[in-house]
Amino acid sequence: MTTKNLLEETNSEFQNIKMYDTDPVGKMMVIDGVIQYTDYDNAAYHEMIVHVPMQAHPNPKSHPNPKKVLIIGGGDGGALAEVVKYDNVEEVVICDIDEMVSKIASKHNERFAAAYKDPRVRALFQDGAKLVATFTDYFDVIIIDCTDFYGPAAPFARKEFYESIHNALAKDGVMSIQAESLYFHRDFITALYKQVEEIFSVASYYYTLVPTYPSGTIGFVFGSKTYGPTEKLGENPQKELPDLDYYSYAMHSGSFALPKFMQNKLYGPSGL
Repeated sequence: MTTKNLLEETNSEFQNIKMYDTDPVGKMMVIDGVIQYTDYDNAAYHEMIVHVPMQAHPNPKSHPNPKKVLIIGGGDGGALAEVVKYDNVEEVVICDIDEMVSKIASKHNERFAAAYKDPRVRALFQDGAKLVATFTDYFDVIIIDCTDFYGPAAPFARKEFYESIHNALAKDGVMSIQAESLYFHRDFITALYKQVEEIFSVASYYYTLVPTYPSGTIGFVFGSKTYGPTEKLGENPQKELPDLDYYSYAMHSGSFALPKFMQNKLYGPSGL
């Protein structure tokens, strides 16, 4: 990958943010030296952090769900752009502590910018951990699209945060959170998974392939009050989603099949 131009750089109250033009991956956002997304492969991340929990949520014919969605982090708008593809969603709250992430990403990505203009969207720029603690039995899906777990994202590694997430979710609610690389962060992933497992009826880990991220993979912890991640797959009333590059029902199901070393670490030894 070759960096052609530094298009923009700012030091916000919270972090250093850069936007590059590169070859061959196009626009690339970097926060505190860590790649957040590129034009080339962001779909593999944003589609999987969003559509797995959205498609896992049960959808009785008389009451199509999910209707209320919270995104914590994700200020660039990539996850938001995936959520607003759902016609049955009535309300989306996106809360990122750093408004500059949104401003810079929106200048350089028309699709991400357009998602913020959807009338169902309410954007807040404040501490997401504090915000979610003010809700009870409200959201159907909560998506935590955070940076690595330090600085502004440090609270997202604490058990009380997941207790707040559980309390904020309505009956049958589900959540997903960015959860690092299964090659580089096995102990951290295990600790995070165990916290979610203690609080939610269902917990699992899944991953996606993102070439510009360290090790080429990044994972997510899935938590649900009731249903497993594939138990209700295919029941969402919206059978078609526009402009998908990565997600499918097959990728959804297959993403929970872990390499043996990670399966043993999270779930204990098992046979073939």
